[in-house]
Amino acid sequence: MTNEVTPGAPRDDAGSAGAAGVGRRTVLCGAGAAGAALLAAGCATNQNEEPKDLSGKQVAKAADIPVGGGKAFADAKVVVTQPRQGAFKAFTAICTHQGCLVNKVSNGVIKCPCHGSEFTIADGSVAHGPASRPLKEYPVQVKNGGIVIS
Repeated sequence: MTNEVTPGAPRDDAGSAGAAGVGRRTVLCGAGAAGAALLAAGCATNQNEEPKDLSGKQVAKAADIPVGGGKAFADAKVVVTQPRQGAFKAFTAICTHQGCLVNKVSNGVIKCPCHGSEFTIADGSVAHGPASRPLKEYPVQVKNGGIVIS
């Protein structure tokens, strides 16, 4: 007995061609799942990629950053804070939990909209999970009224 499938041979209810063949449904479902996985990976990669090189670039104006608060800059993927008068900090805006962009600074914390993680404005440390690692900090200088990544 051979395991060849004869054209027109009966198929089972799952669309299978029997033990020797792979059914059309199996192939289509597998292809669809693979495509969805690639699409999801592509979306996540674009969002959570660190900026190429911020060194020497002005990311904010000092006058725009409130004392005890901060501001997120989605285009640069940076959040700038001023925990106390004249002390500016810059952190990646990419949440360490699952790579969403943080988008709000209030009540002394940087907030991620995806799963509720919060980070302190003073050092980027985790104030509230699910994130377990701090935000990456960038060194900054104030030059001509601008916050510049050094």
